[in-house]
Amino acid sequence: MNKTRLEAFSDGVLAIIITIMILEIKVPEGHEFSDLKPLIPKFLSYILSFIYVGIYWNNHHYLFHGLTKVNGKVLWSNLHLLFWLSLIPVSTGWMGEHNFAKASMALYGVVLFLSSVAYFILQKIVISNEGQNSILAKAIGRDMKGKASSILYLVGIISSFYNEWIAGAAYFIVAMLWLIPDKRIEKAFAAKN
Repeated sequence: MNKTRLEAFSDGVLAIIITIMILEIKVPEGHEFSDLKPLIPKFLSYILSFIYVGIYWNNHHYLFHGLTKVNGKVLWSNLHLLFWLSLIPVSTGWMGEHNFAKASMALYGVVLFLSSVAYFILQKIVISNEGQNSILAKAIGRDMKGKASSILYLVGIISSFYNEWIAGAAYFIVAMLWLIPDKRIEKAFAAKN
């Protein structure tokens, strides 16, 4: 299978995820700026989730840049990632609808954590597929940023039951860690040429 088809499918799913998230924000009934106030939590949760989907899109692009062959393991691990990412709109909507309530913050963290686990699995399968001595494997290295992100998600999930602000801060910190795309792969392939 050609990796272009897999990338196009993944791009389409991520575009649909973003579309579903924005459709959750309904137009207010009134015509005054004050009528927008109830939308603030929904808009803030949308912004954070939009950033997360963008982060996954960027890093997915860089990961697949180093992919030379596609097999069933790559296909299924990619679908596994897309499954967890497809739950972001539900958790985002619930979180925004209920003003970042504790349970909604916990669910959001679980979805983010399981998305990160799915990405880690995809990354490992792609590296295994390409070989441990591949440019891709060398570029990713020990992936400390990915491991730190998973730990912060767990901190956010646990703290969400006690203080939703700490949970929100943990999720925000992870987003800021990844806001600038991980260019290790791009640099490694540029150095090769």
